[in-house]
Amino acid sequence: MDLKLILISMLLGVWSYSSAQNEGNECTITFAKHCGECIQAGAKCGWCKDPVFLKQGETVSTRCDEVQSLMKRGCDISMIESPHGEQEILLNKTVTNRKKGAEKLKPEEITQIQPQRVSLTLRSGEPQSFDLKFKRAEDYPIDLYYLMDLSFSMKDDLENVKNLGTSLMLEMSKITSDFRIGFGSFVEKTVMPYISTTPAKLLNPCTGDQNCTSPFSYKNVLKLTSDGSKFNTLVGQQHISGNLDSPEGGFDAIMQVAVCGEHIGWRNVTRLLVFSTDAGFHFAGDGKLGGIVLPNDGKCHLENNIYTMSHYYVSSSLLLYSDCKSTFGYGCCILNICSPPLKDYPSIAHLVQKLSDNNIQTIFAVTEEFQPVYQELKNLIPKSAVGTLSANSSNVINLIIDAYNSLSSEVILENSKLPDGVTIAYTSRCKNGLISEGENGRRCSNISIGDEVMFTISVTSKGCPKQGKSETVKIKPLGFTEEVEIILNFICDCECHSEGEESSDICHFGNGTYECGACKCNEGRVGRLCECSSNDVATEDMDRTCRKDNSTDICSNNGDCVCGTCECKKRENPDERYSGQYCDCDNFNCDRSGNQLCGGHGRCDCKVCDCDPMWSGNACDCSLDNSTCMASNKQICNGRGVCECGTCSCTNPKFQGPTCETCPTCPGVCAEHKDCVQCRAFGTGEKKDTCEKDCNDFNLIKVKTRDKLPQPNDASYPVMHCKERDANDCWFYYTFAINNNTEKEVHVVDALDCPAGPDIVPIIAGVVVGIVLIGLALLLIWKLLMIIQDRREFAKFEKEKQNAKWDTSQNPIYKSAVTTVVNPKYEGK
Repeated sequence: MDLKLILISMLLGVWSYSSAQNEGNECTITFAKHCGECIQAGAKCGWCKDPVFLKQGETVSTRCDEVQSLMKRGCDISMIESPHGEQEILLNKTVTNRKKGAEKLKPEEITQIQPQRVSLTLRSGEPQSFDLKFKRAEDYPIDLYYLMDLSFSMKDDLENVKNLGTSLMLEMSKITSDFRIGFGSFVEKTVMPYISTTPAKLLNPCTGDQNCTSPFSYKNVLKLTSDGSKFNTLVGQQHISGNLDSPEGGFDAIMQVAVCGEHIGWRNVTRLLVFSTDAGFHFAGDGKLGGIVLPNDGKCHLENNIYTMSHYYVSSSLLLYSDCKSTFGYGCCILNICSPPLKDYPSIAHLVQKLSDNNIQTIFAVTEEFQPVYQELKNLIPKSAVGTLSANSSNVINLIIDAYNSLSSEVILENSKLPDGVTIAYTSRCKNGLISEGENGRRCSNISIGDEVMFTISVTSKGCPKQGKSETVKIKPLGFTEEVEIILNFICDCECHSEGEESSDICHFGNGTYECGACKCNEGRVGRLCECSSNDVATEDMDRTCRKDNSTDICSNNGDCVCGTCECKKRENPDERYSGQYCDCDNFNCDRSGNQLCGGHGRCDCKVCDCDPMWSGNACDCSLDNSTCMASNKQICNGRGVCECGTCSCTNPKFQGPTCETCPTCPGVCAEHKDCVQCRAFGTGEKKDTCEKDCNDFNLIKVKTRDKLPQPNDASYPVMHCKERDANDCWFYYTFAINNNTEKEVHVVDALDCPAGPDIVPIIAGVVVGIVLIGLALLLIWKLLMIIQDRREFAKFEKEKQNAKWDTSQNPIYKSAVTTVVNPKYEGK
């Protein structure tokens, strides 16, 4: 078999393995051929450079693995290459603490963001993070450019804007002592069908007796200045113009304001653009109506402060074609009049880019009718605001102040274009401890002057971007000129790479570079030591050296014969490997215990378990540690058993448990478990409040009746029957045992056996009846005694009467019933 075919089959096997790979660490599935490839596979990957690390049959790529796995496989930590990234702060000026009225500073002397320059050394998959502080400075300079629509419908607005300079200067002085203002105006492209190109309309586009100025696209009227009265004077000289269609050419004007910094006079301070209109806008593509097909180039085209790419005629001068070409690069002559190539309106995305590049914050001051349109535009332009302009612009100052406060109270971070394979993650820590991640991690709101907010910026690379060349990324708050410069350096190779020996004799007479413990073969050479040419043909003699004991199987059917040496196949599980001179060894076919290879206490080496210290047995499942057999009395197995493989074997059949301390049939077992059984089964007893904590060492099984309890003769282990009484004199019945799995097991009857209480109604009725009967009996007895007493007294009287010795006249106590009274006055007449 040709060696090329063997190599192709190996590559196909690698591919099929990668396709089927569903799990496994990122280090082993890359099949790294040298240290640099290995460390780019992931942050956890390491390369063992120990020359004697590989076993027979293992490929060079097995040097690459997770660091912990390499150490477990026997590679010393000092021989593992696994570099880490780092960071360095190069410029770290403290944010400015300045109060209004203090010593005036130049704009470049004010710092609102810290640090200013950072160097990050990135390793693939390993993020590097640093904190960025932002503090909104007090009395920060402001440049404001007022861009106004001078179409005829804005006539009354112009009258109010004429006095804007001094009034706005007065209001802005409350915010900053360094304020400048400028003015520009726009109407529309000066071509059909946007304006009328008849000579009369080009001079005065308005109808009737209205005196209007000629139409124009954009005019820079006043460069930024701190002289408010000059603003009033120049704006007062402006006149209204006119056009045909409703949308205006404001996007052309915004683009020129953004890119013509020298003409506008922008400084590196807060830049505000106020865009005032009562109409919609043209955007990219609308220029086709006027025959304009070239896209806007985003460059400055101001001559004498007038935008030149919106009309045909150049300074009204007649130029030859050659002059046109030398002036504009290309062009055409129509009727001997030079015509430069006109530019279409810019697109929204183009505007967003230029406004962001030039740190300009936009305020759209529009009438209520067009609020919805500009609200949608605001959502597309970061750091912009929309305010409702009154019919005559009388509220423009308040609108500007409110919009500025809204824009300046929010900070949004943005970064420049990232190199391929580099990502940035933001985490914000705003006021009131609010923490946000993801897209919300870029911003903080409601920031007042003097407030500090923090951002954590995490940069991660994948692989080796830009072939290891340094890259620079800039992060800045939108609308601010300050930025953080991040210099990115990439770790693409190991330190041992620089120590490599080219054309080393170790690599078969100089056929490769010996670096990091392995040969990196020259082109056309293969083999662990580059000992074969890829053009060599595999011979029977080579195959013979790959057969064990003259068998017919090459490399035990677990590898391929390359250059007369077995290179073992990869397994789907990257942790499983073939090894050996004939790939007849592996690390996954050893004895198992507890469904774990070598019981989880050893490693499989050529199908034999190599046990960890204090473990023995074919499956490393026999512990030599006696601490698990130590009873509470500090005796091995409580003196009633022997410790075998870390488990007690009790010699006294009465005792059970992991340390032979439990005796289910010994006296006192019932009383010992009474409180726990009572609280778990019935929720009562002394341990009801601590039941979950103190009584979780046994399994509780409830049964309906006593005859359902386990009987000693029925179980294969001793069972103790218990009968206990609770505080209410109720009996409960349970059994205690230790089952064959050495688990405590309690069966309890789920109903208490309480004595029956007295029947109250009969008792009360009996008591009442008894009381009544006793009362009646007492009355009868009393009556009987009275009768007897009366009879005795009567009999006694009769007896005494019969024995009396006198009659009635002689009775000393007898008194006659007749009383005679003699009237003394009676004379017998």
